[in-house]
Amino acid sequence: MAHDDSTRRESSLARTARLATLPAAFVGRTTWGMGKRLVGQPADAVLSQVQRRTADQIFSVLGQLKGGAMKAGQAMSVFEAALPDELIGPYRETLTRLQNAAPPMPESTVHEVLTANLGDDWRRLLPTFDETPAAAASIGQVHRGVWHDGQDVAVKIQYPGAADALAADLRQVGRAARLLGTLTPGIDINMLVHELQDRMTEEVDYTLEASAQQIFADEFDGDPDIAIGHVLDYTDHVLINQWLDSDGTLSHMIGHSTQAERNRLAEHYVRFLFSGPARTGMLHADPHPGNFLVMPDGRMAVVDFGAVSRLPDGLPPVIGRLLRHAVDYDYDAVSEGLRDEGFLKPDVDIDTETLSDYLDPFVEPARSEHFAFNRDWMRRQLQRISARSSTGIGTAIKINLPPEYLLIHRVWIGGIGVLCQLEAEAPFRQIMIDSLPGFAD
Repeated sequence: MAHDDSTRRESSLARTARLATLPAAFVGRTTWGMGKRLVGQPADAVLSQVQRRTADQIFSVLGQLKGGAMKAGQAMSVFEAALPDELIGPYRETLTRLQNAAPPMPESTVHEVLTANLGDDWRRLLPTFDETPAAAASIGQVHRGVWHDGQDVAVKIQYPGAADALAADLRQVGRAARLLGTLTPGIDINMLVHELQDRMTEEVDYTLEASAQQIFADEFDGDPDIAIGHVLDYTDHVLINQWLDSDGTLSHMIGHSTQAERNRLAEHYVRFLFSGPARTGMLHADPHPGNFLVMPDGRMAVVDFGAVSRLPDGLPPVIGRLLRHAVDYDYDAVSEGLRDEGFLKPDVDIDTETLSDYLDPFVEPARSEHFAFNRDWMRRQLQRISARSSTGIGTAIKINLPPEYLLIHRVWIGGIGVLCQLEAEAPFRQIMIDSLPGFAD
């Protein structure tokens, strides 16, 4: 036991050290860049080389961690649309890779996990098994195989130690977040961190994921726009479900599809996220584009159900009502509703004009029959908020995020980032009327 504890401590220290290499290495590369400039290389060329080397290390370090830090990298990649091209250009390829892939496990490790979970005769269950992973992400990787009944299957295998690694990352997140508590008087940091830790811990439990995926698969079976693979077998660390052929992920479609195709996919994407809770009692809570595949028949396949928000009554109607009040510029009602739901603490005061100025960018897509998301729009909104440091930033640290809304908020904000990456135009107002409870009341 002492040896195991020592090993875990060393592993935690190693993970912390890897994270620490990112800022330290950037300083080193910047110094290297200054040296290059001294010997005559153009400043722009030097900066590009520094950024490229930094991007490569971000992918390498976050990819090796395969835990909370890797998930943070994937989340960060969704918001690349908000950054100026001259800054994000060298990083975009690396961030897109973070949405879909991580360095794979050795074959010997894959075999050990399969043996431990399916038994020594796992090759009888999987007579065909592709040793090369089809996809790899933060806590597991996926292989293609053929199940013993002849069905093509996706075999999701969890990285050994992923649960411990994720727990270590979340402890670091918790310590860092608590330090911010004094700077955010309107936000209950401790409750939010506990909720984040609980929900992310669920993501390494493949039994929970299998249950959630099967419910979604049953409810969306036969849907004309959405496909979800049925679960065939599972253990704590291996999940086997139907293989769904695809032409790539939404990430791939960003640079390899027409405007009409992206618009259609964006509408499928939003309708699925909004309608899922009413149909299944759960919200798919990991909106990054690597979890959404484009099938040859035009449907969108959804994968990875490790992160879900359990909403047995569907999305809270108050969300739709508050959004509709904001669309109608009734910010007195918005303020009152936010306070009732715990977004504003009793001792926090924000005037309606400031609240309107802060929230309007997020309400704008629901005010027109068709709305076009794009990178320029997102940058303008962020610049607009940042330019009003006396109101924007001050407002941001006053608005609380009740724990029960954490994953809903994650989906809402992450979804906007994906739509901006797709540069999609669709009837989002009508989608909300159709699928967002309370909005049409």
